[in-house]
Amino acid sequence: MERRKFLAGAGAVTVGAVAATAPGTAGHAAPGIRHVETGLDVLVRADFADLAGQRVGVISNPTGVDSDYRHLVDLMHASGSVRLAAAFGPEHGFRGSAQAGGSEGTGIDARTGITVYDAYGASLAKWESMFTQAGVDTVVFDIQDVGARFYTYIWTMYTSMMAAARVGKRYVVLDRPNPVGGRAYGPMMTAGYTSGVGLKEIVQQHGMTVGELARFFNAEFLPAEAGRKVDLHVVQCRHWKRDKLAADTDLPWVLPSPNMPTTDTALVYPGTGLFEGVASLTEGRGTCKPFELIGGLADDFDYHWSDRLNARELPGVEFREAYFTPTSAGQKPALLNKLCAGVEVKVVDRAAYDPIRTAVAMLVEAHKYEAFAWRRDSWDAVRPYWIDKLTGSPRLRTMIDAGADVDDVVGAWAGELADFNRRREPHLLYR
Repeated sequence: MERRKFLAGAGAVTVGAVAATAPGTAGHAAPGIRHVETGLDVLVRADFADLAGQRVGVISNPTGVDSDYRHLVDLMHASGSVRLAAAFGPEHGFRGSAQAGGSEGTGIDARTGITVYDAYGASLAKWESMFTQAGVDTVVFDIQDVGARFYTYIWTMYTSMMAAARVGKRYVVLDRPNPVGGRAYGPMMTAGYTSGVGLKEIVQQHGMTVGELARFFNAEFLPAEAGRKVDLHVVQCRHWKRDKLAADTDLPWVLPSPNMPTTDTALVYPGTGLFEGVASLTEGRGTCKPFELIGGLADDFDYHWSDRLNARELPGVEFREAYFTPTSAGQKPALLNKLCAGVEVKVVDRAAYDPIRTAVAMLVEAHKYEAFAWRRDSWDAVRPYWIDKLTGSPRLRTMIDAGADVDDVVGAWAGELADFNRRREPHLLYR
């Protein structure tokens, strides 16, 4: 196994520091802002009692911090009450030094000296092998999700849960609030279009915390996929309610990935993430507002797009005519370092805003430009359109191609959304 040292995070954590400051007591929430404790805050307050006597492996990234920005692994290492065996790094890596579609590799963490296994894109068999090699009794998952089916961390959790079930490991989820709230929106994934951006049948904006998703996965999918349920325990958040967004709480925000810099980004992402499936439009990577800035080459797109969108008077959102130059293009090299014209998505009423309906309207209007083109991937001859993997089926693409308007497209998934809400209800932890 190739080993290398990872850069240590900023600021040392000592046992004394852990004992001196209880999580969630760094300050009082501002007026109108709700004080919330994550599962990690609750676990630290109990001095990791739930993990006593177990060899622990941690699946985390830079978001696994308490209310004072202290990382889970660093706290465990300093506490003396946890037998920390290993860490597992998802996409972007355990310490977060890799870009989209990348990892940090397997190596030794400079701060703690533990082995960090490269878990990005790991198969079920690889997870089983890593858990066995690390000798863990309990797997702890602590990563901030952003509430969209195509954000890959929830599938890291799902696959590692299956592996833990198969090799008889306990699985503990340290819960965190869903930053875009507890309501579900959007179309359902279908079996023929599963991929790394959607492994199982959930809707596009699932409206669940990772703890609730783990309970849902354990009941709905693991018995058939893994042959049994995993021994699952969720350390719940305290004081979070389903109608609260990230901006309504006092929780710190750490970038879950390089192009998710703010809670405003997270709010629009379940919708504008669909523009990864459009070849002729950039989702604003390499700008200061990824997923809020959407545009194509300035010779092909213009101010009519924002004008037509504003004329629709979509709830909770306005559009600014925008010009920008992306310095990162993802899968769209033709747009790299080129002047692009498009829109900035400006959410003016968070409670009224529907990110997926808004994105459908943006797609319908963008489709009217001659230069509009769906992204096709040559490596998948059977399912070449990336938008189909993002939305869960060819339906959205074929409806827009056929001239359907927003109400028709959104109305097409009403039944499956209602069914998902019914199925998830028994697994919800917060009201």
